[in-house]
Amino acid sequence: MDYLKNYNQWLENDYFDQDTKKELLDIKDDDVEIQERFYKELEFGTGGLRGIIGAGSNRMNIYTVRKATQGLANYIKIGGQEAIDKGVVIAYDSRYMSPEFADEAALVLNANGIKAYVFESLRPTPELSFAVRELKAIAGIVVTASHNPAEYNGYKVYWEDGAQITSPRDVEIIGEVKKVTDYKDVLSMDKNEASKSGLYNVIGKEIDDKFIEELKKQIINPDVIKKAADDFNIVYTPLHGTGNKPVRRILDEIGFKKVFVVKEQELPDSKFSTVSYPNPEDIKAFKLAIKLGKEKNADVILATDPDADRLGVLVRKDDEYVALTGNMIGVLLLDYILSQKNANDVLPKNGAVIETIVTTDMAKTIADSYNIKLIEVLTGFKYIGEKIKEFKQDDSYEYLFGFEESYGCLIGTHARDKDAVVATMMVCELGAYYKLKGLTLYDALMKIYEKYGYYKETLEAVTLKGIEGVNKIKHILKELRTNPPKSINNVEIIEAIDYLQDTDLPKSNVLYFKLSDESWFCVRPSGTEPKIKFYFGVKDSSNDEADKHLQEFSEGVMKIINDIID
Repeated sequence: MDYLKNYNQWLENDYFDQDTKKELLDIKDDDVEIQERFYKELEFGTGGLRGIIGAGSNRMNIYTVRKATQGLANYIKIGGQEAIDKGVVIAYDSRYMSPEFADEAALVLNANGIKAYVFESLRPTPELSFAVRELKAIAGIVVTASHNPAEYNGYKVYWEDGAQITSPRDVEIIGEVKKVTDYKDVLSMDKNEASKSGLYNVIGKEIDDKFIEELKKQIINPDVIKKAADDFNIVYTPLHGTGNKPVRRILDEIGFKKVFVVKEQELPDSKFSTVSYPNPEDIKAFKLAIKLGKEKNADVILATDPDADRLGVLVRKDDEYVALTGNMIGVLLLDYILSQKNANDVLPKNGAVIETIVTTDMAKTIADSYNIKLIEVLTGFKYIGEKIKEFKQDDSYEYLFGFEESYGCLIGTHARDKDAVVATMMVCELGAYYKLKGLTLYDALMKIYEKYGYYKETLEAVTLKGIEGVNKIKHILKELRTNPPKSINNVEIIEAIDYLQDTDLPKSNVLYFKLSDESWFCVRPSGTEPKIKFYFGVKDSSNDEADKHLQEFSEGVMKIINDIID
């Protein structure tokens, strides 16, 4: 069996250290675990690596990180000396092994003659995106597994435009990574030697200061903040991640006086010991924040994920706090940005808003009301970043706002990825704006629904781990392609879009179904986790009807899916 052969090679090869071999010897009697660790190489996907930390070819460890970086270095060298001289920026989050993986990546680049600019300590992903362009680097790497459980880590690659790599560059880099078949072909060097030769460079405060200044430029109504600052109560948790310093700094510098941080979750913690997993999409992650929010009479409760590119928001509804979905946060921000720019007479005629295909249809309705172009892209914020680059190149549109349902958005073009730091700032500004009008953010959301219609969305993610899970996910997609349903709950499906076929967007393993009552659902396998995701959207004439419709609709679809799995 190949996986056993690979397992034994790791045990016998003197390239791998003794700690690695000890970890592997501890599982010598567990055939299932050996197979999971060695049945394949940890896949370098379109965004990079992500996996469980541990020894083995299908795990995140110093060897798989080195191997991936050698492939990236080989790709950079194809661009010649000009590309090599630009260097690569590297950031990392608070996860276990993140600093070590960052250094391993830097030293592989250095051994290939490529400069590395490594942040002195943990930094958020959006600052990495900013730093790539600020330093005019050829690429960037951020070591993070975003909001995954503590046992995961990852490695995302950015290109010189500050966005995650997209086609065809992603495929080309993957090709170079796959060519590195022998770990002994990977170059590395001593850190002291790399520093002395000018290849290993530490960065920090200067980039921090420039990043914060760019965020301040996105404030729309500074007078609103000034008027409400003494009476607007903010509770914030970084969930043990990178958001703590930049979020607190920006809120302080723009004038908010009452910012209360959840002390138990303030400092970095690779175990994320106060939460089951550090995901601001999960209400359970807010348990401590809600307690503090009630003590401080918070107007808004905010949480950023470990690499601070996603923002979760709780708002006051009567005497309780309720969670906003990523779509709700997005439409609140979109409506505020467009309405206030319009009121201030600075809304550009060629303005554009970008969202992904699984994001709320309400965005188009709002954009249309201001005669603003709405552009849809595939799931993944890198496609929003790609559009921003296109706008700069062809001067076709002026970027106003971009968001996705998975709690990510970007205000401004300082970064080319989602930015929870600037989103936190803007949510606090719009919260202050509505408080001055005697409204909570929940009240504001209801007014938007009253104006545009009650759009509601939800997501079901089915986790299917291991080899068997991979096969089940393939089976679900195959069945939906070859034998798609004709209706859901007696409502006709009027259009089925297969993004592997000819569309205006790049090919992607995604299926999208539209129904005659304006509801829709979409199916896509996760690119970073052993999951298949089902997205649902409906529109109704009242809040209660929309909630009821959404529940019945999603249940109807999932019954079909469960029948396929069974």
